[in-house]
Amino acid sequence: MRRVSMADVAAAAGVSGQTVSRVVNASPRVDPATRSRVEEAMARLGYRPHRAARALRTGRTHTIGLVVATLATVGNSRMLQAVAAAAAGRGYGLAVATVAGPESADDAFARLADQGVDGAVVLNEATPFAAAVPAAAGFRLVLVDAPAVPRSRAGESSGVHVVQTDHAAGAAAATAHLLTLGHRRIAHIAGPSDSFAARERERGWRTALAEAALEAPAPVRGDWSAASGHAAARSLGDATAVFVANDQMALGALRALAEAGREVPRDVSVVGFDDIADAAQYRPPLTTVRQDFDALGARAVAVLIDDVESTAVTAPVVETLTPTLIVRDSTAARR
Repeated sequence: MRRVSMADVAAAAGVSGQTVSRVVNASPRVDPATRSRVEEAMARLGYRPHRAARALRTGRTHTIGLVVATLATVGNSRMLQAVAAAAAGRGYGLAVATVAGPESADDAFARLADQGVDGAVVLNEATPFAAAVPAAAGFRLVLVDAPAVPRSRAGESSGVHVVQTDHAAGAAAATAHLLTLGHRRIAHIAGPSDSFAARERERGWRTALAEAALEAPAPVRGDWSAASGHAAARSLGDATAVFVANDQMALGALRALAEAGREVPRDVSVVGFDDIADAAQYRPPLTTVRQDFDALGARAVAVLIDDVESTAVTAPVVETLTPTLIVRDSTAARR
């Protein structure tokens, strides 16, 4: 079957080939009515821009990279889905590269460079590697959940951007909720020590306890998995409440508490973080902090593509999204 051409679209829309080209390349020099007519013709005919030809014209491939340490966690998987959807909405393809450390990160960025990506979104645990490896130096980057904005590299037309959730604020809200229920012995099952999100969530828990003039007990650390939450919950001592750094570990904690004969929330209140899709189906339904993965992914992609398509120097952007406490049945007043 013959590929639908730009000339076919122009004929169907009653415009010139140059006008179709402007629509394809998102030029502002097309009035809205004409743009709508061209887009309708493109959809009706099944026209797809030829990426290689467009790359030669614009110097861009309309492909972005996604750099991630693991897709085993629900958060990273949700972010992959959100980034892919947002990129497709802007007419961009997505290339995924996984990293396990600085050496593999260098290889990952080299692979993305070979694919000619226009920039990359770097997720969570992979963010420390992006700032450290030489191969990342030529990329426009948006770091999702990073401790700080790295300095712009000499010769770049733009900085490195950060889009993040306010993990500390979410953790503080979760802890404050437990405090208002009368709990004073509030334990914490923390995430990995090398995770920015985990450190920020622990900081929020500590801050809320300090403001209530309470000493924070030593946190018990997990690795984001339900199994690690199950193991950690065996070390909660006489705590009447526990803030867990993610919902998967909270699931394991609920099981461990049930096995120990401690009823939730009668004996122990439990709060998680993320509000994954199944959190409301836990037994009991889990009180948790909702992180908006769709908005986080959409903003990361928007910041990156706006930088890619800008003709001016773009200053480093820092955007912070505020999470929301969702109260369900896993928390109750201290008895």
